[in-house]
Amino acid sequence: MTDHKNNSSSTGHPGLGNLTRRDAMFAGAAAFAAGSLGLAVSARAAGPAAKPTGQAILGFSQEVTVLHPLMTSNEVDQGVWWNLFSPLWLIDAQGNFVPVLAKSVPTLENGGISADGLSWRVELRNDVKWHDGKPLTAEDVRYSIGLMKNPAFRARNRTAFDMIASVAVEGSHVITWKLKEPYAPLTSTLSWTFIVPAHVLSQDPDPNSPKFAAAPVGTGPYRFVSRKTGDYVMLEANPGYFGTVPVVNRLIFKYVPDLNAMYTQFKTGEIDFVGLAGIPANFYKEASALRGRRVYPAARSAVENLTLNLAHPALADKAVRKALNMAIDRQSICDIVYYGLPKPANSFLVPGHWAYNASLPKFEYDPKKAAAMLDQLGWVKGADGIRVRNGVRLSFTNSTVTGNQLREQTQQLIADDFKKIGVEMLIKNMVAAVLWADFWRNSEFDSLMTAPTYTIASDPDVTHRFGSGAIPKETKSGSNVSLYKNAGVDTLLARGRQEYNLAKRKEIYAKVQELIMDDLPFLPLFNLVEVEGTKAGLDGYAGNVNALSNAWNAASWRWTA
Repeated sequence: MTDHKNNSSSTGHPGLGNLTRRDAMFAGAAAFAAGSLGLAVSARAAGPAAKPTGQAILGFSQEVTVLHPLMTSNEVDQGVWWNLFSPLWLIDAQGNFVPVLAKSVPTLENGGISADGLSWRVELRNDVKWHDGKPLTAEDVRYSIGLMKNPAFRARNRTAFDMIASVAVEGSHVITWKLKEPYAPLTSTLSWTFIVPAHVLSQDPDPNSPKFAAAPVGTGPYRFVSRKTGDYVMLEANPGYFGTVPVVNRLIFKYVPDLNAMYTQFKTGEIDFVGLAGIPANFYKEASALRGRRVYPAARSAVENLTLNLAHPALADKAVRKALNMAIDRQSICDIVYYGLPKPANSFLVPGHWAYNASLPKFEYDPKKAAAMLDQLGWVKGADGIRVRNGVRLSFTNSTVTGNQLREQTQQLIADDFKKIGVEMLIKNMVAAVLWADFWRNSEFDSLMTAPTYTIASDPDVTHRFGSGAIPKETKSGSNVSLYKNAGVDTLLARGRQEYNLAKRKEIYAKVQELIMDDLPFLPLFNLVEVEGTKAGLDGYAGNVNALSNAWNAASWRWTA
């Protein structure tokens, strides 16, 4: 795996042709506003690209878990999906909706969405083929929507699709649907919904069959080659891609579970890109000075946090959660473990997001006050210093993915903070494939240390995270693994989903943040900043807070040295 160097090419996103990144930014905004045929169509007239050569090795500390793009997944999975599959449209690094499979993004202004917000019409490109040579049609979109609505399917998030009352096709390349009620987040939801092939998946009576994930067929700029469990997933350039064919022939998504080992491989040149959890913050200064390397402090829309299981006999008490929240020294975590790169968090949205509630109080660090609160609640310290009430010890486990040493240090600091107030937090870490399976999905944990992106793409609707109907243990879909239920939050989220006016939506989600941060189903720690890096000769990297992985545009990367 050493033949990296390749020819140079444009920086356009897959599906955007040979546009430069600057051109794509302005053209994307214009296409969205005017409802034009989209960048991918106008750019298709470009001449044939050179034959793809070389490869890029992308290092991640979590293993790829599933290659079916509509199932529950992790961030690395989505990085692979962006290259294997295609959505109807995407959100680029500037926050613009850009058509991919669709000719334009439907809006109220261009008539793609009816005045009442209920009827949607999408016209598809007619030059798209699946990796097996079959043409993409509106039936594939209808099948994909139907799969997400199927209660027997292990959908990543069914909330948006349950709003769709009916779906119809008009000819081979027009899809329409009607909603049960106006649903503003749908545009963002569809930017993360990758279309799957009806002609392949419909042949298997089991919608959850592993056959497709073992040999996925997409429409993306790369096609599947092989997977070695515990090691890598290999893709190769798709010569029949409807956009600009990549110039890098192979992408290898390599699993390196230990962050220090991955950084060493980045230094020695075994890895060309290190993403997501990335370069440990303690190596940031050193990495920035490495010859032949580029380092990017990548702001994420994720929030590092302690996700709590509200079924736990101690954590079910909101007053206990408030005491725990007050006992965490967030600033020390940011400074000592992460070298001052991140800032303490106080919401599930990050500052800079259009719906972030800047009026939320900053969390107070006061261990003495936290201990006094527990005293008042009747939690009495036992002989070992751990509090007990009604026979219940104030003790719980915390789990995260193994191999992340900075998280392990953070866990230890928090455990020490809690011990000072008579609370025991036991560390129980495990490999990603185990943690993100039934342990997470069925809420088998006491608490987790994770860094979720609570929004779906750029939309602040968090029904899938905090709605009482989005508990996967009960409904088989959604991500409300904390088992959180608040009728007031449910009511506000329902209102926010139906409101298309941005100012009114902002008011609604400000109140949602107030209620959730008062209940504390999770304890936010800091707004995530991850240090990613590439070899100096690998061009095209673009940080995008609207995607879960900055491999989102890897098909436009190229070797220039």
